[in-house]
Amino acid sequence: MNRIDWLVLNRLGSRIGVTVFVFYGLIALVESLDTWRFNYVAETQGILLAIVMVAMSAVKWTIKTLPVTVLLGAILGFMDLKARHELTVIHSSGISIWKAVRAPTLALIALSLLIALGAETISTQANRLLDPRPPGQSSLLVPGGDVWLEENNGREHYIMMASGLQPSGTGLIDVTVFGLSPGLDERVEASEASLEDGRWRFTDVVVRSPETPARFVPHYTLPSSSTKAELSLRTSSTEDMTFFELAGLLQAGVSDPAVRSAALMRFLKLLALPMVLTGSLFIAFAFTAGYRRGSNYGPAVLYGVVLGFVVFVITEMADRGGSTGVLDPTFAAVGPAFVAIVIGVTVLLHKEDGRA
Repeated sequence: MNRIDWLVLNRLGSRIGVTVFVFYGLIALVESLDTWRFNYVAETQGILLAIVMVAMSAVKWTIKTLPVTVLLGAILGFMDLKARHELTVIHSSGISIWKAVRAPTLALIALSLLIALGAETISTQANRLLDPRPPGQSSLLVPGGDVWLEENNGREHYIMMASGLQPSGTGLIDVTVFGLSPGLDERVEASEASLEDGRWRFTDVVVRSPETPARFVPHYTLPSSSTKAELSLRTSSTEDMTFFELAGLLQAGVSDPAVRSAALMRFLKLLALPMVLTGSLFIAFAFTAGYRRGSNYGPAVLYGVVLGFVVFVITEMADRGGSTGVLDPTFAAVGPAFVAIVIGVTVLLHKEDGRA
């Protein structure tokens, strides 16, 4: 890299870093207001780990806001370059605008990959270890409280309700089975249920039927189309799983389309983070770094911020659609990022053409 690359990179990097840090501080402050959670961890594991829990929870939420914070920081950085007339000198020296943005783009792509694969993994593992709330409490797949699972393999259709999970994560505790298919009108109550070789195996079973008295059955089995990987996803939240865990579970196979869509969407969204942040950078560059005779940057900054928030909202809507299976997860993860990049490049080309 030459000196101009270092200059642009330092200006943008410092402004983006300060903006992200300010947002991180605000988010950490909000997280610390959950006094029950903080006091619980402080009493059971110490004040230091309680502070770490708040810090890691703030990291997770800060990563979610990166498209907006990167956009705001980049706008401030480009305005600083314009105020110091450094961007004017770069333009007048005959350096292409694409060369000026090259170094920040490459650095942002590398840093976003590090965040998606490293910082996200560390914060997720720390939150899962320290947060006293049960996994998947805020997930759309699993409601708070009891664990509910539906099984339908074409021949037998039933719903399972359990009060908890076994430590291994592949079994249920205090299980009740409600039959829904014709001829399966029995209600099964068991102390434990384990998923083994495509079948649920129940222990200490009491079978209740409207036509016969309740009877005790030592061992009881029901066919299942679920896998252990799918069970792990159903009984937790994809937000509580790291990139590498999601990759392993998807490779192992998930038969439920809804669960597979949620896991795949989360996996692809982390992979698409470099594209999303690149789109934010291009939007900021297009709306603030073009040639301008006056010094009034208010409208340009306002347009850039509004467009950035629109892209962020569209990204979150696509995330919801991809997670529920309404949209294809690949399209939902890559589409908004691609649109943001196209918008930024289009506006930039329009301004560089001399018509704006």
